Amino acid sequence: MNWERTFQLLAVAFAGIAAFFYWRGNYDTMFVTAVIGAVAFFLSIRMQVKTRLDERRANETETDEPES
Repeated sequence: MNWERTFQLLAVAFAGIAAFFYWRGNYDTMFVTAVIGAVAFFLSIRMQVKTRLDERRANETETDEPES
C-alpha cells in the first residue's frame, strides 16, 4: 500500500469537506476538518521523506560494503 498517496488523497478529501462546511456556514466543523486535512498533508510529506531516506541508506550500505 502506498501511504504517501493515501495521505494525499485524504488531504484533498478533507479540504473538499472543509470547503463544503465553509459554504454552509458551519465554521467550527470546517476548522476541524481543515486541521485534519493539514495533518494528512504533512503525513504525506513525512512518508516521502522517510522513503527517500530509506532509499539513500540502502544505497549507502551497498556502496560501503567491501568487495571480496
